[in-house]
Amino acid sequence: MRGSTPPPWRYRDSTVALGGHYEGRTMAWQSRFPLRPSPSFVGYYVGMCFAASEKQLYSPSQAPDTWRLFLLLAVTLPSVACTLIYYWSWDRWACHPLARTLALYALPQSGWWAVASSVNTEFRRIDKFATGAPGARVIVTDTWVMKVTTYRVHVAQQQDVHLTVTESQQHELSPDSNLPVQLLTIHVASTSPAVQAFDIRLNSTEYGELCEKLRAPIRSAANVVIRQSLGDLFLETFASLVEVNPTYSVPSSQVRAGRGGWGPTGQAPSGWFASRQDPQRPDTWLASRVPCPTCRARFCILDVCAVR
Repeated sequence: MRGSTPPPWRYRDSTVALGGHYEGRTMAWQSRFPLRPSPSFVGYYVGMCFAASEKQLYSPSQAPDTWRLFLLLAVTLPSVACTLIYYWSWDRWACHPLARTLALYALPQSGWWAVASSVNTEFRRIDKFATGAPGARVIVTDTWVMKVTTYRVHVAQQQDVHLTVTESQQHELSPDSNLPVQLLTIHVASTSPAVQAFDIRLNSTEYGELCEKLRAPIRSAANVVIRQSLGDLFLETFASLVEVNPTYSVPSSQVRAGRGGWGPTGQAPSGWFASRQDPQRPDTWLASRVPCPTCRARFCILDVCAVR
């Protein structure tokens, strides 16, 4: 029966707890967003009726075309929003986009609220995987893969999804340290055509933890290289910095047969350099100095040059 269930953002019993906060907040934002600018538009128009009386804004039929269009938008916007909210509220809010998505996973004798309760129960567990900024959270429970944004919640069941790493982006510096960070984009596609696919993003250092929580394997595109540890990122950064350092040309008189070096990109010094770092202080790795394994003189990354 219509109206017997309160709007989801008012549903606050023990079965929805933290998960209900995300679902209710998303529904509330979707419903209220079209209404937010309307009072400002109407108030501005009323104010201009007094501030610019010569434009005769108090009589829309005599007002300039631009102002009539402005007034029409100020009135139409909340009307459309109210109509949409009224439509969503039918059949215990079953017409809302989030409710429709959850209803796809409901049993024949249950509704979308039963699925929401199941999601919320798993959401409250401490063993869930959660990452991302508040406006784009990625949450993986034992059964569900979710992406929670300000205006929408994407939900897919683990047993029905295919996950593929489609892209990796390298950023020079992380906000939390002076080391570079690799961000992975994972495409989540359900086997059900009714469930819309979505993308999630996370740090490559969290990739291993995500794989442990998922039941299905994650495929990778052919051109995507995943670096799951700070050590891998440091070695790559070390080699790239050595490449931009000035090269050193060895005089022919100093070249000896069978005398190997460290290679053109500093593979050996990068490993030695990384092994001498404090694992608890990754923010100091690039700026530190370590002793040379041969002469014991201390050197930094700027002292390592490729030999030509």
